[in-house]
Amino acid sequence: MYNSIDMNIIKIIKIIALTILFIATKAQSLLADEYTILAFGDSLTAGYGLMAEQGFTYQLEYELNQLGHKVTVVNGGVSGDTTSGGLSRLEWVLSSVKDGKPDLVILELGANDALRGITPDITRSNMERMLAILKQAELKTLVAGMMAPPNMGHRFNTEFNRIFPEVSEKFNMPLYPFFLKGVAGNGALNQSDAVHPNSEGIKVIVKNIIPYILKTDIYFEVKIDK
Repeated sequence: MYNSIDMNIIKIIKIIALTILFIATKAQSLLADEYTILAFGDSLTAGYGLMAEQGFTYQLEYELNQLGHKVTVVNGGVSGDTTSGGLSRLEWVLSSVKDGKPDLVILELGANDALRGITPDITRSNMERMLAILKQAELKTLVAGMMAPPNMGHRFNTEFNRIFPEVSEKFNMPLYPFFLKGVAGNGALNQSDAVHPNSEGIKVIVKNIIPYILKTDIYFEVKIDK
């Protein structure tokens, strides 16, 4: 039989053990949510015309977790957004995500600027102002490039298509050259509007962009199988 002193010692040991277990469980939970990617963009990141599990952020999160990474991808896309719209809401969105400190921001805007024929100088200025905000906040950022549709004319296309490589270089941020690479113009990978990717098109985008995410050297070490 245990005396009262023994019982107190056992009780203390149990409390210590439970405390250690709680701390370990809490640490594991924090690690599971340690990495956050903010996909900040327009309908291409918002998932226009798709079910939630078909959209870019869901598929990207799923594929990264399949590779063994504990990642949450936050959907910061707004359908119809231009770079002007993105600029107006960027700081508010950042303040609502992990105390404004996502581990990576994918900046995907510009498609609607091109479709609406917005002067490329305006798009460039907005991109630079957003990148300045992200740099000031010391947020690693992957610039998702966009290309103007061919019907906008040679001069417009030339000026517009230069924006993304030039601003990414100016702010020393990595560039994914064309967000719709392998998808734009492919009817099998787009919805009936011929503008927005379908679920299969999103799969292609995710597959293409993941190596660029890994190269940002934030925390990833697993190599992609070729």
